[in-house]
Amino acid sequence: MSLPGTLSNLIDALRVLPGVGPKSAARMAYHLLQRDRAGAARLSARLTAALDTLQHCRRCNNFSEEPVCEICASPRRDARQLCVVEMPADLNRLEETHAYKGLYFVLMGRLSPLDGIGPREIGLERLIERARDGTTEEVILATNFTAEGEATAHYASELLKARGLKVSRIARGLPAGGELEHVDGMTIAQALLDRREV
Repeated sequence: MSLPGTLSNLIDALRVLPGVGPKSAARMAYHLLQRDRAGAARLSARLTAALDTLQHCRRCNNFSEEPVCEICASPRRDARQLCVVEMPADLNRLEETHAYKGLYFVLMGRLSPLDGIGPREIGLERLIERARDGTTEEVILATNFTAEGEATAHYASELLKARGLKVSRIARGLPAGGELEHVDGMTIAQALLDRREV
């Protein structure tokens, strides 16, 4: 059965979202058109507004409505620390903890040679430039503990250390409230390696 061109184009457009295949995209399109036309209009308006308004902060590379985001512009942040994360969601998660008071740099991705994502695609040159601002004393690498995140952290640390910068990596280990019998062996091994004196 042939779909109307407009519907087919909508389904194709929805497939750009991560994890959305043809069936999920079709379900979303039918739902928006049949059950929630007001929601579809709201989604369209919000997406257009975001595309028209949001830009990358020129200091941290996060999304912002201004040339310099609120975090980078705040005088209450500790400009001596620069925390490097993969995505804005990672920055948001760290901010929710209220444990970090420094500044950030968002890579907007991670190294993944199989997907054609190298140092240039994630802006490592911008990170180096940002870290060498004369104020940064420590760069904290907070990439994810995936193979790609580890490779990104390693590559970035080598570049940063070669320029005389102090580099640290967030620790990994047992979750708060976790019981050893329910934790995987790799996590326990890493917790032992990352132990600290009390």
